[in-house]
Amino acid sequence: MLDKYIVRQHYNLDGLVISFIAVLLRPWQSMSDFRLEVFYTVARRLSFTKAAAALFITQPAVTKHINELEQQYDNKLFERKGNKIQLTAAGELLLSHTEALFDVYRNIDFDMNALVHKKEGILYLGASTTVSQYIIAPILAGFRKKFKAIEIRLINGNTEQIERALLEKEIQLGIIEGRSKHQEISYTEFIRDEIVLVCGKDHPLARKSELSKESILESSFVMREQGSGTLEVIDYALKEIGMRVADLKVEIQLGSTESIKSYLMHSHCLAFISVHALTDELQRGTLRIIDVAGLNIERYFYFIQLHGKPDGLSEVFLRHAQLAHNLK
Repeated sequence: MLDKYIVRQHYNLDGLVISFIAVLLRPWQSMSDFRLEVFYTVARRLSFTKAAAALFITQPAVTKHINELEQQYDNKLFERKGNKIQLTAAGELLLSHTEALFDVYRNIDFDMNALVHKKEGILYLGASTTVSQYIIAPILAGFRKKFKAIEIRLINGNTEQIERALLEKEIQLGIIEGRSKHQEISYTEFIRDEIVLVCGKDHPLARKSELSKESILESSFVMREQGSGTLEVIDYALKEIGMRVADLKVEIQLGSTESIKSYLMHSHCLAFISVHALTDELQRGTLRIIDVAGLNIERYFYFIQLHGKPDGLSEVFLRHAQLAHNLK
């Protein structure tokens, strides 16, 4: 919401230093808007110090703006709990309205710029682990070439973390593995994926054409951490053949596909991995795919947005990504 540049001027009157901070606001942004920006930044970080750093102003200036808002609304917005702060009920209400207001501002910017064929702004995007590592980079590169005035801020994490970021409005659009059941979230199919059983080339089962259910139960596994969309999809598919993830002998849980692949190359474990993540290893022959009798694990990567009218930048990116994939 705030432009990057802050002008600071210092005056010395009889030994008293007075700091004047002039903030370069957007054309639509009043000082009241900026106070809300300060409040929003404190509320998201629950820290006056971190908010000051993010906004390029001093901590006393942050405190001043919050105090003025509290006086304006005759309500405390934050309360201290030891060394931490948390939102009061009034603060939670103001945060909800502030988020809605800033959403309106972003849509105004986009819609008005679109009238003169300009697309600009900042898109806050989230991608789950497999998507961010193996899917999204060429899409981002193509998007930046076409829409140079749109800045992308990307965060990544597991599916659960990306959904939470969307629900907390830290991002406008997400791409995740698998599909959960949050009623507030809209899911749009993006790319079909297959999850396959994999082992290192030196594993005793590497030459097997197909494994039985019994062989799987006797094997050791390396798995993703809890909260992973991949893990949820695997568990659902295993139930179709009378098994569960809980039935597997899990030797270790790791937080990324890259670490799992490396572990497989140095152990006699098996792992379930997206085929999108295996291109290089299959070409080099360092990892092998093993079929499992009766087991077929397919899923989609999904775009996720909050229900309601989607913002313009998200729609531009979503359409670009779908077109880029269809042209492959």
